[in-house]
Formats: sequence, C-alpha cells, structure tokens
Amino acid sequence: MDIGSELYRKTLLTISGNSLVEKLTLKYGGKLAAKFIASQELDGALQVIGDLNRKGIMVTLDHLGEGIRALSEASGYREEYIRLVRGIEQAGVNSNVSLKPTQMGLALDPEACYANIRAVVREAAASGNFVRIDMEDSPYTQATIDMVKRLHGEGLTNVGTVIQAYLRRTQADVRDLIQSGVNLRLVKGAYKEPAEVAYQKKSEVIDNFKAIIRMHLDQGVYTAIASHDDTIIRWVREYASANRIGQDKFEFQMLYGLRMNEQARLASEGYRVRCYVPYGKMWYPYYTRRLAEKPANLMMVLQNMFR
Repeated sequence: MDIGSELYRKTLLTISGNSLVEKLTLKYGGKLAAKFIASQELDGALQVIGDLNRKGIMVTLDHLGEGIRALSEASGYREEYIRLVRGIEQAGVNSNVSLKPTQMGLALDPEACYANIRAVVREAAASGNFVRIDMEDSPYTQATIDMVKRLHGEGLTNVGTVIQAYLRRTQADVRDLIQSGVNLRLVKGAYKEPAEVAYQKKSEVIDNFKAIIRMHLDQGVYTAIASHDDTIIRWVREYASANRIGQDKFEFQMLYGLRMNEQARLASEGYRVRCYVPYGKMWYPYYTRRLAEKPANLMMVLQNMFR
C-alpha cells in the first residue's frame, strides 16, 4: 500500500481501538453505521436481500459479531445462524451465508468452535445452501484453513473460506486449497498486519491479488473476486474476455452500502454479482474496518453527520 493510505488505515484502526472512541461511536453512531449495515434484525436483512435479488444481485448474509469473551456467546451466534439459514430458505431469496470463526469461539476453544460451525454448515447443507467462513487476522489463518479442510473431509463440501492477497503465504495456500476443492473468496485484506507476514506496498498487494485470480481462472476454478477497485474489476473483465472465460465462471463481490449503482450495472451487463450484507447489533468492528479502507468512506460519514 502507498505510504499515505497505509498511514491513514493504521491511524484509524488504532483510534478505533480506543475504548472511549468505541463507547461514543456505539452511543451516537448507529444511524451513520446504517450506511454499511442492512438492519439490526434478520427480518429487515431478508427484505434488503429481496430488493437486491430483484436487481439481479446475489447476496451473502452475515450476522455481525467477532472476538467473543465466553462460549455461551458462541452458542447464541450458532442458534442465530441456524435461524438465519432457515430464514433464507423460507423467504426464498438468493443468498448464501458468511460467518466469522472467532464469533463461534475459535480463540477460546477450537473444538467447540468447530462443533458450532459444523452445526451451521449441516443446517445449510440440508437446504442446499453454502457457508463461507470469513478469514480474520493472521493468527487465525491456519486454524481457519484447517477447519474448512476438516469439514470437507467429513463430506460437508458446501463450505469455503477467504484468502487475503496481502499475506505473504497466500499463493501457497491457494494452490493447496484449489487442490482440496475448496471454494474461495479472494480479497486484498483489511486487517492491520506486520511486515513479516503481510505485504505493505499497494503494488505488491495488487500484483499478488492478480496472481491468485489468474491461478483460479486459468484452471477453470470458479472464482469469487471481492473488490471495489475499478482497476481490478476492469482487469478481470479484460483477462476473462481475452482468454475466453465465460461470465458464469466467476463473480464480483462487493459490500453493502458501497458502490451499489456499480453492482447493479455489472449485474445488468450479465456478470454474476454478490453483495456482502451484514446485519446485527455488534457492528462496531466491521464498521471501523470499512472506514479504514479509504478516506472517502470516512468523508462520506462525516458529511452525513454534519447534515
């Protein structure tokens, strides 16, 4: 990443970790966070999904929460996810599911976490749905990959994960997971990581991102490309066209509240587009990562605040 954008990102992530900042944001920032959060309740999120589907946009639905302090919280998240999976089926909407391993207890008890996630994946399998296990910061990378491969080993192949281009280990992980038949979402990465595990220059991250996209497309592996970067989106379109790769072989993924017109435009052109739709009351960590991605997101929130 370039020096200016990286300094901005690190500074905002550091400030957001301050307990007073968090307290004030939670007290006064709910309406502003609604830009990126579909609803605090499942019913509201399902309505948003229906609206997006009518524009030709698929969805992955996420119930916000991470870094729990007690396993009893994980049980609550597991039950909400089972309710969420059933809600998707009952509403008849086109949506799969995303969840974070730390909200299921990964940092507290890996085996309990596995059991919680397996219960959600099995529920999704019963209705023909798919679960994406999100990738969090680097201390959890290997454990998350191991969990997905273990689920596949049990025959639960309706589960995939996320690979982050800014990690130095990523290309080796992609080769391994393609061999294992694991469906991947490819992203740049949004956490604050040290130089020994992650590329710090924007050019290096972009080069690695393109490399892992090519690894998928060239092998005919279905590719989920999560990016709001026009340069990446244009490059994928040109690469697919030049190599006669059909639009059904990949999808673009973007976040709810960002570039919604562009999502609709790509869908209208026949591209597969999936919107990452979060809901719930534990929105603060997700919200601050969105603001940290680029100054324009923060400026948009500040403009709305002063209105």
